[in-house]
Amino acid sequence: MQNILETKELRKYYGTGANQVRALDGVSLSVRQGEFVAVVGTSGSGKSTLLHMLGGLDRPTAGKVFVDGKDIFSLKDDALCIFRRRKIGFVFQSYNLVPVLNVEENITLPIELDGNRIDRDFIREIVGLLGLEQKLNSLPAELSGGQQQRVAIARALATKPAIILADEPTGNLDSATSQDVLSLLKVTGDQFGQTIVMITHNEEIAQTADRIIRIEDGRIAGAGYKGGDHHA
Repeated sequence: MQNILETKELRKYYGTGANQVRALDGVSLSVRQGEFVAVVGTSGSGKSTLLHMLGGLDRPTAGKVFVDGKDIFSLKDDALCIFRRRKIGFVFQSYNLVPVLNVEENITLPIELDGNRIDRDFIREIVGLLGLEQKLNSLPAELSGGQQQRVAIARALATKPAIILADEPTGNLDSATSQDVLSLLKVTGDQFGQTIVMITHNEEIAQTADRIIRIEDGRIAGAGYKGGDHHA
């Protein structure tokens, strides 16, 4: 399998001199197509900064990020925005749904923004898999946290992106709902051939991934498959 995502010596520094914070300090990693990778670290370890770099939401101080072979930071802001919308699906802890749009409109929003035709059959398939058929006309405020997170996953999948980036996707959910959402993330990933990178501080949740990468103080502290094959 080829690498769909790669970073080389990724660095993100804030401030200067004695006050400098090295949020990322030379992170090199690769993720193969179709993998489900968990990036684990405590609060302040740099994992969310890493996710923002992988998704092109923030530019690094130094280093490169390649998505599907493309050096994303070689793109100007407008081109990067379009690339991000087409290639990367985001699932955030806070769901980030648009409160005035119903479920169906939230799911198709990224496609509408891109001016593309909506593949209704594909959307129906996602909605069915995530059990949202009865909720398409509901507003986010009318849904439970677990349902809102399912909508966020459906929205992330809707554009058929190369990669799904999930930032603490179960952080606001109880443990039973967390397991449901993770199972659905895995099922949809397998079904649609998605590569998933999930940030979490929760060891139990990380164990659902194919591979775990640990990050401490802005550096990779360890990486391996659960069978013990260790390499980033």
